[in-house]
Amino acid sequence: MCGIVGYIGDKDSFPILIKGLQRLEYRGYDSAGVAISNVDEDGIQIFKKKGKVQDLLDHVGDKTPSGTAGIGHTRWATHGPPNDVNAHPHTARLGRLAMIHNGIIENYESLRTSLEANGHAFVSDTDTEVLIHLIEEVQSRADCSIVDAVQLALKEVEGAYAIAIIDASEPDLLIAARKSSPLVIGVGKENEYYIASDATPIIEYTPNVIYLDDEEVAVMHRHNGLTIRNLENTEITPEIHELEMQIEAIEKGGFDHFMLKEIYEQPNSILDSIRGRMNLQRSEIKMSGIDAHWDRWENAQRILIIACGTSWHAGLVAEYLLEDFARIPVEVEYASEFRYRNPIIRPDDVVIAISQSGETADTLAAIRLAKDQGAHVFGVCNVVGSSISRETDSGSYTHAGPEIGVASTKAFTAQITVLTLIALLVGKKKGHLSTQRFNRLLVELNAIPEKVQTLLKQDDRIREIAKRFEHSTNALYLGRGVNFPVALEGALKLKEISYIHAEGYPSAEMKHGPIALIDEEMPVIFVATADDIYDKTVSNIQEVKARGGRLIALVSAGNKDLKKLAEFVIEVPKTDQALAPLLTVVPLQLLSYHIAVMRGCNVDQPRNLAKSVTVE
Repeated sequence: MCGIVGYIGDKDSFPILIKGLQRLEYRGYDSAGVAISNVDEDGIQIFKKKGKVQDLLDHVGDKTPSGTAGIGHTRWATHGPPNDVNAHPHTARLGRLAMIHNGIIENYESLRTSLEANGHAFVSDTDTEVLIHLIEEVQSRADCSIVDAVQLALKEVEGAYAIAIIDASEPDLLIAARKSSPLVIGVGKENEYYIASDATPIIEYTPNVIYLDDEEVAVMHRHNGLTIRNLENTEITPEIHELEMQIEAIEKGGFDHFMLKEIYEQPNSILDSIRGRMNLQRSEIKMSGIDAHWDRWENAQRILIIACGTSWHAGLVAEYLLEDFARIPVEVEYASEFRYRNPIIRPDDVVIAISQSGETADTLAAIRLAKDQGAHVFGVCNVVGSSISRETDSGSYTHAGPEIGVASTKAFTAQITVLTLIALLVGKKKGHLSTQRFNRLLVELNAIPEKVQTLLKQDDRIREIAKRFEHSTNALYLGRGVNFPVALEGALKLKEISYIHAEGYPSAEMKHGPIALIDEEMPVIFVATADDIYDKTVSNIQEVKARGGRLIALVSAGNKDLKKLAEFVIEVPKTDQALAPLLTVVPLQLLSYHIAVMRGCNVDQPRNLAKSVTVE
């Protein structure tokens, strides 16, 4: 959601900004813009345009700006519609300052009213323009430096922000600040700095980064280096981290789309999420985030799981596993609802917060609420140095690597892998999981990457199935037990990237309403691998068959019964039923992908969606 990139140093900034914005396109956006200052010229050159980064480049044409300090932005509209005027960067009255902003200024209306009373006139509908006018007003009122003005102005702001500012009167300066919205600083050679919403635009230039904390202001100077202070003007000593990301991880590598590449990366991402945590020879799992806080897990009377979107579906899978293996009651909550409904949180609760990006605004707010009530909060996220990894009491990283496609695929299976390890470890340590079953599950989990690789060999056949349904307008996904969340995830993938309306239900709930939708045109996808209630699922399939629905069945390898009932059957390698979601979701990802491609949809950047929802 929105993207920030900035640079100050001795290189020409425009190519760096444009390439950075292209790297950030996966976050979702509707307009793009840049502002560049030059020590040899007066003023700031601003170009911005509704549409894609390519539309911005077409708008710039042969008027390419030159300068060694600049900021760039991709906007996802909140305040005001997508258009050229509302696109970032924004300036104030004097045209001396330019600013880009991610987040939402919640008190922008009252600030705007006050500024208008002081003679400020606004040209856009954005809260961002209000903030840059406020900074200019504070500087004029207090007769202070631009850095002091930023610190003072931000004290008056309510809401979330990640901002970057350049000043025509101080072209050697780049200012950045954040609160509840991600911002990372890349440290290049001497007095050379990059800023971005995440590491993808930076990794090409430097592996060394600093993660800004809330209410910190970074001042980057071409000659005087970097200083970081908080809003109380206390100087902060920054900690430099080394990125593990490789540039190849954020390129397509010969695939037509990032999403397809990331589906195919799942054998490795699942293996990487297991590696170093599970030891087959010793029959053990080690997870430092749990081992170091075992007293909280051992005495937990309840586990709360908070997440959004695909991560919420992973949490539902974890609910089945934790209750089965560890015998602890589990509740799975939408973070966006949890934070507002005055939930009951007890000091003996363990809260698991799941987020691919580690920056999901609602999940972060729910974490803070849980911590305030004394619960132990455990984070599961994919991005090292993210806000969730820093705000939780402990946690585990998934090792999916960068996920560029907006529709989550490998992050989902990596989350399930880590959550499965957690359930196994807690179940074993609490004595509710027998040694025999524990060892068997370790062997099965170790075999999952190879089985996913086997599944991917069916891609051509799944593409053929997709051809039969590219013109569908609705779809129904059904599953039971641990495969019910997979049905939800399959439906979500189809909705996200193909714009076909789809719903997921527990199979038995079909008779409580959704069965009324079934006709000869309705594709009904059953996740029907072998488990304790397989016979019940077959009965549900027969009910759909009797009403003429077009059946696709995911079955365990060797199943012959459903070939007589379903129009299409996709065989899934056999595994323990508890681990089935790691396999059954893969054909559903491929099915959605191929249908979306056939419909001409932008698979990697679906309309209206953002990769990381960092505002409410």
